[in-house]
Amino acid sequence: MQKDKKTEIRKKADVFRNGCKVSHYGIIDLFKECERCGYKLLRYPLGEDADLGFAVKKDADIIIFTNTCSRLSREIFTLAHEIGHIILHMESMTSFIDDALTVSGKSKDEKEQEANYFAACLLMPSDDVGKFLEYEIEDFWENGLSAMDIARIMSEFHVSFDMVLNRLENLGRIDKNERLCLDNERNQLRAGNLLRSVGGNRHLNEASLEVDIPHEYIDYVIYNYNHNAIPLETLKKALECCYLTIEDISDRLVEHSQEEEGLDGLIGGLED
Repeated sequence: MQKDKKTEIRKKADVFRNGCKVSHYGIIDLFKECERCGYKLLRYPLGEDADLGFAVKKDADIIIFTNTCSRLSREIFTLAHEIGHIILHMESMTSFIDDALTVSGKSKDEKEQEANYFAACLLMPSDDVGKFLEYEIEDFWENGLSAMDIARIMSEFHVSFDMVLNRLENLGRIDKNERLCLDNERNQLRAGNLLRSVGGNRHLNEASLEVDIPHEYIDYVIYNYNHNAIPLETLKKALECCYLTIEDISDRLVEHSQEEEGLDGLIGGLED
């Protein structure tokens, strides 16, 4: 990636981040920041082998999906990656689907590399990383970093152990040998144990399995059912995604003289 392009991406990441609520160093809740920006955010446990996320523009709405079967730290990075697509690429394309290849940085696709760089700059800006190392890690310059230090950085910036290592190496804060030693130390002690040892957010290393579907989507499903566009079974499947039943919304349904088969595709992926 060219230097000028990196500078442009960093500037755009800074603009977005400046509108976010930040603790001392890290963004407090990137999920809430999406809602504040007006994005329609869906979080659902689609399965460990399913896609990690997508971003799509439909009419005036921008919709982001994240798979909550991922570890929370990975889901947060996926969300930052999708925001990158929206800010950097949504003018030329209307949809992006991301899996382990694209989010891990192994894809050769230029747009995927740019979205990953945006996510890294958004979650772990160079200046904030430098301040954390200087102010929060005792004797960093003399003794370097331990795996417990990495766990503290994880918890502060709400990212994974691997992302911390990637970012520190890319910023020139650690070299390849130091990274290898830290990675080996992590493998021996386990990231979850390290987080607990430093009093950090252990949930970063766990899947949240969160279900968060905006009420507009349920409104849309009910509207389609009431207008005979989808059958009762499709309505039930969509409600199950939100742990709702027909009884929960019975006061919002119109009575049909007979159940009619309709256009299931009107609600797209909700049925799946």
